[in-house]
Order: sequence, then structure tokens, then C-alpha cells
Amino acid sequence: MIGDGVSRRGFLEVGGGVTAASLALTTGSAAALVQSGAAVRALGQEMPNDVELPAAPPRKKRADSVGFAIVGLGDYALKQMMPRFVQAERAHVAALVSGNPEKLNRVGDAYGIPRNARYSYETFANIAPDKQVEAVYIVLPSGLHAEWTTRAFAAGKHVLCEKPMALSSAECERMIAAGRRANRKLMIAYRSHFEPHNLQAMELMARGAAGQLRLLRTEQSYRMSPTSPSENWRVNRALTGGGALEDLGIYGLQAALYLTREMPESISATTFRPAGDPRFSEIFAQVSSQWRFPSGAVAQLATSYDSSGANFVHARGTTGALIMDPATNYSGQKMTLEAGGGREFQSGDPTVQFARQLDHFVDAIREGVRIRTPGEMGLRDLRLIEAIYASAAAGRTVRLNPDATIRS
Repeated sequence: MIGDGVSRRGFLEVGGGVTAASLALTTGSAAALVQSGAAVRALGQEMPNDVELPAAPPRKKRADSVGFAIVGLGDYALKQMMPRFVQAERAHVAALVSGNPEKLNRVGDAYGIPRNARYSYETFANIAPDKQVEAVYIVLPSGLHAEWTTRAFAAGKHVLCEKPMALSSAECERMIAAGRRANRKLMIAYRSHFEPHNLQAMELMARGAAGQLRLLRTEQSYRMSPTSPSENWRVNRALTGGGALEDLGIYGLQAALYLTREMPESISATTFRPAGDPRFSEIFAQVSSQWRFPSGAVAQLATSYDSSGANFVHARGTTGALIMDPATNYSGQKMTLEAGGGREFQSGDPTVQFARQLDHFVDAIREGVRIRTPGEMGLRDLRLIEAIYASAAAGRTVRLNPDATIRS
């Protein structure tokens, strides 16, 4: 589970850049600044706590390995993704981008990154002629994904972008268009598509191991410590959108789609914010929605920043049930199929999801393999998120087109 500190992807300030998604919120100062035309820009943040840097630079990879520039040296980049490059067959860290010079040099020394491959946010454009860098991994707060993806394409690099892809479907469309103009690949870092338990769950449901799917329930939640929009980007509307749905709930949203293998035809949703809580002055504390699929199956999705921790997916069919709990963690996944006697599946090491994600993107770059989690998937998911918020704001069910846009 991701913590609630500010250090995962870097610290930001109101200044200039991109706009946030339009949400049904009574907003505080940050959102008002966004509405008036200002937005956000990347700054440096101190080194996160408890980072274990490598004692020696990682081994050199094979000649066809793709060099990545990591944009944003926060908690997730330093504790999860960068250490996993060691496990990737042909992906390596070739450059770093950060607004904190001390952290940049400390991390650069540990990973053996040449001094001329350590960039600030201000000097990022200089990465264009750097032939050691073929791809950029955007690990910044969500409100910056669109801007920095576009910048990376302008520099001629392929892009692996963290989820959610952006804060609005319009931003997603611009990112996709920028990649096409640059003739470069765009992949969204939906790691569960490379995790053994989730992959086996997809296969089991596809072959009807639980019969015809009737009900799917997901929940991703935890209780956030006291904070405010000026302290934590995850509760700042301009940086995170509506909150838990984009950060945690998107895993449940994804599971509902890849386990049903359908698009919903209608969505009904509600949102909640406790009065007087600084954590939720700009974002929602919790979001829940019910989806109906053309097959008749129903999905119930819940996500929260203000309830005890949960991360599960239950898929119940006519002859059994598939239970994943925890479902989409960094590690520790468990899965049971209840059909003709319960059976727990050991599907492999969940931590391979990170390296497999990297190697899949390299396969797309080198061999033209079809990307499993392309920008179009990120766009689809933002349209669904927008439909959830639209339903909650209107207090009624919304009907959807097959491409997840709202029917007029």
C-alpha cells in the first residue's frame, strides 16, 4: 500500500503547467488557483525516509538494453521501481531528473549515472541529444503527467507513464496525439497486468472457472494520517484530481474490466467528504460506484482515504467465486478459487511485476510488440472516472457508449 507522505514522486508548487480535472468539489486555494489559470510545476523534494541505495552500481546490461531516464526521485521511484531494474533483462537506468541537486547526485553516484546524465527540471530539454536515453519514465504526481509526457515526446523519447495517465480524458488525448506526432511509444504503468496472480485470475475468468460472472466487488482503501493540501500532494486537487479513486480505486476499476472482459453500459456513483477535515477540503474521502455490464453482471467498487486498510477483489459467478485478497499490492498477493472445493493458488512471485513491466515496454520498443497497457487504456479509464464523478454530481445513473464516453 502506498503511504501518505509527500515523497513518492516529488514536491510541487503552484506556478505554471497543466490544469486539473473538472470535478464536483467545493475547492480550496489550490483549486481556485487552477481555475484562475495557474497550475503546478515540479520542484525538488528531500530524500524520502528509509531509502536503501545500492552499495555498488548495478551491473551493465546486454547491448540491446534500453536506457531510461527517471523523472521524479520520490518514494515510489527510489523504493520500488529503480531497484527492480536489476531484475529486468534489458532495461537500465541511464539518466535521472530531479529538482534537488543533493539528492540527484547522491542517487546518481549510487546508480553509477554519469554527471552529464543528471538533469534538473529546468535542463530537461537537454536530454534530447542524449543517445543513452531512449525512454523516459514519468514518476511525478498525476497532475504533471500530461505536461512531462509531452515534453519527453518533444525530446524524441518513448514514454512509460505512471497511473493514472492524467487528470482528464482531454489530457490523455493530447498525450496520445503527442506520441503519434513524435512516432514514439506510450505505455501506462499498470503493473497488475504483469503480476502472476492477476494474470492467472484473468485466465481463470476467461475460461469460466467460476461460471458466468454475476457480481464483482472491489475495495482499495486506507486511513490517511492528518495532513492538508499544502503538505501532501495526494490531497491537493490540482495534483491528484478527486483523490482516492485515481490513486487506489483505479486498481479496482482495472480489475472490474479485465475480469469481466466487458465495458460497463451504465454507472451509478456516490462521493463523500466529512465536514471540517483538512485532508478532504479539496478531494473526496471516499467514492463508491455500481456498474452494470451488457451480460447482466454487476460490479460494486469502493475506495477510501478514510477507512481501515483493504485491497481485495471478489468475482462471484454461477458456479463459484474467485477471491483475491490482497489483490494488487506490491507483494503478498493471495488468490483462492471457490468452486468444487476451495483452492488457493500459488501463482509466482508478485514482485516480478515491476521488471516484467519494464521488459514488456522494451519488447514494444525493440520488436514492435503490441503494448499491453497503452495510452488508449489510460484514456478509457479516465473516461470511466469522469463518468463516476458525473454520476455522483448529478445524483443519477449515467449511460455509457462502448468507448466509455457518456451518452448524450
